[in-house]
Amino acid sequence: MYFENYFLFSAIALVATVTPGPAIMLVSANSAGYGIRKAIYTILGNISGLFCMSLLSVLGLSTLILCSSPIFFVLKIIGALYPIYLGVRLWRHGFTGKKVFHSSETKQLEPPPSLKLYLQGLFVALSNPKAIAFTTALFPQFIEPELSLVPQFICLVTIFMSLSFACLLGYAILATKAKQRIEQKCCFQKRFGRIFGSVFIGFGIAMALARQK
Repeated sequence: MYFENYFLFSAIALVATVTPGPAIMLVSANSAGYGIRKAIYTILGNISGLFCMSLLSVLGLSTLILCSSPIFFVLKIIGALYPIYLGVRLWRHGFTGKKVFHSSETKQLEPPPSLKLYLQGLFVALSNPKAIAFTTALFPQFIEPELSLVPQFICLVTIFMSLSFACLLGYAILATKAKQRIEQKCCFQKRFGRIFGSVFIGFGIAMALARQK
């Protein structure tokens, strides 16, 4: 593959990863609620899902999913219900976690297990029909049939996952800084939980209304 093709692929992947979506909102919510270190597990789960979808795209299996109306419908409903579930939970309870008290008498949240955060990111990635459609359309365009598949796939998926990790980490840092600025002015857990919850519900409804192409 020529260098300009890698550059074009990187540019398209960057735009896709920077554009807000369920993964960005999930990482931002977990970063604001539990800290950047815990949000990294969600990021790792998300890019693991992207790797799986990229592999399926190269193998041609994701095309089968998109072309099969029953499979696409089931995937769309699952992908829509999970963000709505997260949104409702955030709206009702804020950033969930056990409340513990320190000697300073300040409340802090005990974050959920790292594995749970990882699985959240993985599930959001794997259940997003738009992400599947994107990888299905993107990867085959930059694969040269006359060249060895494995090196090309490794290079493309490394670029894609690296950009995704960097963008999600950037959003996590921004979410943490936003939290630090406003948490002294209002009830952060409740109000921010409702903000993120509303956005999650909106993403879920949008995914439910997505049409098969």
